Amino acid sequence: MKEYISREDAWNLLKTYNQEAFHLQHALTVEGVMQWYAQELGYGEDAEYWGIVGLLHDIDFERYPDQHCTKASELLSNAGVGEDMIHAVCSHGYGLTVDVKPEHEMEKVLYAVDELTGLIWAAALIRPSKSVQDMEVKSLKKKYKSAGFAAGCSREVIEKGADMLGWELQDLLEKTLHAMQYCEQAVQDGMQQVQ
Repeated sequence: MKEYISREDAWNLLKTYNQEAFHLQHALTVEGVMQWYAQELGYGEDAEYWGIVGLLHDIDFERYPDQHCTKASELLSNAGVGEDMIHAVCSHGYGLTVDVKPEHEMEKVLYAVDELTGLIWAAALIRPSKSVQDMEVKSLKKKYKSAGFAAGCSREVIEKGADMLGWELQDLLEKTLHAMQYCEQAVQDGMQQVQ
């Protein structure tokens, strides 16, 4: 039995350490994307768990950027979050800030989609619609290949994540775009509650 914090408690915990709209929106986006992947990959009964991991994955980033994925362990542990969820959250910093390796498929998905959701969102913001709903994979691939576009989103991490999962990059791009289209309205609704 997985021990985990409730969705409501996770959201409140996240807001304790994150106030910037950008970080909250990213957390909600990764939550929705992780839930979509849980359903897609046959882990439907764990979709809420996958989502909470996504929601909390950057809990320490806003306040402790120099200790990203190391401070998270302490913050989550103090809040009573189980070790398996702490491992999952911290593993997305593998090879960057920590040596916690993604082992479960969920952890590999988180590693692969974290940076990619940022890149897709940046691509959406320059569209007239400011939405992913009308974005096509072809357009996303073009932006992805442009090194100067969303330069802060590491292509190396995204590609390493695809490799961990044994997927082609094209599949990862396509699935993650579908996941973001699926959860965009829920993210917008979540952000309405913040303002």
